[in-house]
Amino acid sequence: MIVNKKRSLFALLALAVSAFAIGTTEFISVGLLPLIAEDMNISVTTAGLTVSMYALGVTFGAPILTSLTSRMPRKVLLLWIMIIFIIGNSVAASATSIGILLAARVLSAFSHGVFMSIGSIIAASVVPENRRASAISIMFTGLTVATVTGVPLGTFIGQQLGWRLAFVAIIVVGVIAFIANSILVPADLPKGERTTFRDQAKLLTNGRLLLMLLITALGYGGTFVVFTYLSPLLQDVTGFKESTVAVILLVYGIAIAIGNVIGGKAANRNPLKALLYMFIAQAVVLFILLFTAPFKVAGLITIILMGFLAFMNVPGLQVYVVMLAERFAPRAVDMASAMNIAAFNAGIAIGAFMGGLITDSLGMIHTAWIGALMVLGAVVLTGWSLKLERKDQRGHLDQAA
Repeated sequence: MIVNKKRSLFALLALAVSAFAIGTTEFISVGLLPLIAEDMNISVTTAGLTVSMYALGVTFGAPILTSLTSRMPRKVLLLWIMIIFIIGNSVAASATSIGILLAARVLSAFSHGVFMSIGSIIAASVVPENRRASAISIMFTGLTVATVTGVPLGTFIGQQLGWRLAFVAIIVVGVIAFIANSILVPADLPKGERTTFRDQAKLLTNGRLLLMLLITALGYGGTFVVFTYLSPLLQDVTGFKESTVAVILLVYGIAIAIGNVIGGKAANRNPLKALLYMFIAQAVVLFILLFTAPFKVAGLITIILMGFLAFMNVPGLQVYVVMLAERFAPRAVDMASAMNIAAFNAGIAIGAFMGGLITDSLGMIHTAWIGALMVLGAVVLTGWSLKLERKDQRGHLDQAA
């Protein structure tokens, strides 16, 4: 479905507001851990389960729930997602025990997983085919803006007014997103196909799709080996003051947002080819960081470049997975999108875990080249996928002849 330009832009902005709310929820508890631990009289490590349980909720909830809701009208599903989001955060804000808080976080994560998969498809469906990657990048800009402003602002509210009020602020944004989606997102969106077990089996046994999911986890997750420990790296290795680090993180977030939009435009015509160049640049920058991190000017330039490239690959990865699903399992496109969202989160989890291991064993500065190796793996696999794609195209030309 293609709608007029103005209408499609408003729909994309409504999706971006939803992505902002959901993106803020994902990472907000990181800044609130000490406050939650003190209020509930638990250890910071136990409070940290609010982060890991959320990630697991997204990873496992996205494909399962997307499959179960595949026949719901997409706008109706979108509105229900935001209702669940509001309920989950309301329970979190009023939680009297860590058990209730963790249950609320998992509930919120379920809405996250389904939104990111269905939101990408809605974004792609309200624009012409040659602008699909750009449309997805606009939606994901909400996520990047959340990284830049939502999380620091939520942390500030928590520190000044209490961690529960930070969740209340997220609920308010969720209500605004619900209203925006109900008014601005078209009701005549194409319905998703019912996903049968046979369709799911097609996805899980399709080598091309599994290859792309691995590329997503490696290419996107590689940066998180460093990013997870970016604040201490800037202070302990590069030598910036704590107050300066906050400003650098803001600039880093702006670089992410710019890179995301440029990545969407670059991936419109040939997403796979664009991804290959993005991953090469990303691997090079991460490797260079190993040498520039101890120096303020050179390190800062390298880190800003790392931010510029960090989310640049997201639109291309998401749109190409959808393209593959349309080709090999057309009745399971929503499911394929959800599986890719799970792969993004798996990449974050793997990258963060590896970053911790490297920091404890070799030292923080070594996270840079380990992250580069992960992305280099994505370069090799993307090259392989590109070769398979060209083989497919030659086969189609031969059949046409």
